[in-house]
Amino acid sequence: MSRTELRELVATGCRVLAANGHSDLVWGHLSVRDPDGRGVWLKRAGLGFDEVRADDVHLISWDGDVVEGPEPVHLEHHIHTEVLRARPDVAAVVHSHPESAVALAATGLELEPLGHEGTFFTPPDVPRFTETGDLIRTPELGRSVAAALGDRNALLLVNHGVVVAESSVERAVFGAVILEKACRMQLLAAMAAGAEPLRASAPDEAIAKRARCYSTRQVSLGWDYLVRSVPDVDMVGAQEGP
Repeated sequence: MSRTELRELVATGCRVLAANGHSDLVWGHLSVRDPDGRGVWLKRAGLGFDEVRADDVHLISWDGDVVEGPEPVHLEHHIHTEVLRARPDVAAVVHSHPESAVALAATGLELEPLGHEGTFFTPPDVPRFTETGDLIRTPELGRSVAAALGDRNALLLVNHGVVVAESSVERAVFGAVILEKACRMQLLAAMAAGAEPLRASAPDEAIAKRARCYSTRQVSLGWDYLVRSVPDVDMVGAQEGP
């Protein structure tokens, strides 16, 4: 994929996130690994997800310096550089502050596979980062986030937000969208049930559903729909696989 296509894909992903519960004024970011190993393509700071266009996506080095594109750099770029450094299987990272995910993490409730969405992440429960609820403003904190994420595809930053790490921009954005939906469902069910236990898919069923509901083809179809649902977004980067 060319530099132009990478930048367009990140911009498209940002606007899909904006349309699906991940906007928080000008905070939150999406990145993709540079295929030549030079660093990370990341939306620049100062813009909301809905405002991002290809020219607003810059290449930063592994140390956070701008290599190509506009200033300024997000303070929390360490989430992206350190997760991507630690996880060669990961190509793209979302960090955002979706309301239901933040609320669920604050309750201490586990995320359960109540619907299809939860099975993309669990079992086991989504890991939590509790070292700080403040900004991830140093490489050391970025490494701590990467360690808490481990080999999983999502992490709840307690009192802060989420990290979703996947093999492509399409999968990372898709995952972030359905993570927020799964957390919202969990909160609604918990409020309705009170002290009664929730009924969730058993682990073996949840894992089987993950393979069927979120195969490569199904995720691709879901991504294509998300792109089509945002009026000013072209089908940039849509593909059959991750």
